[in-house]
Amino acid sequence: TAGLIRILRANLLDELRKPYVVAARSHGLSEQRILFRYPLRVAVNPFLSTVGWVLPSLVSGEIIVSQVLSLPTTGPLLLQALKSQDMYLAGAIILLVSVLTVIGTLLSDILLARIDPRVRAGVR
Repeated sequence: TAGLIRILRANLLDELRKPYVVAARSHGLSEQRILFRYPLRVAVNPFLSTVGWVLPSLVSGEIIVSQVLSLPTTGPLLLQALKSQDMYLAGAIILLVSVLTVIGTLLSDILLARIDPRVRAGVR
């Protein structure tokens, strides 16, 4: 979460220095309206494209944490399956992480297309 917030903050600070924000300020718009109407819509694009990787990283991180803390979850189960060469169980766990990666990427692409009309139009 902290990494995603840093990405959003850095992009938002870059956008706040752009000429269109200065022009909106000169028109007398309130800071809150300027922030939500213009720079946040542009700065949220990299944030949304990164959010898709959170879902699989949660599961992958859980595997490592559960192994370190000896929690009876998928981490030790995957390690035991690999040690005993149970390729069906190990493959199923890895397939689950892969499916979550595809689902997370799909959801972030759909959100990005809904928020930014340039993505829908295919403008480069």
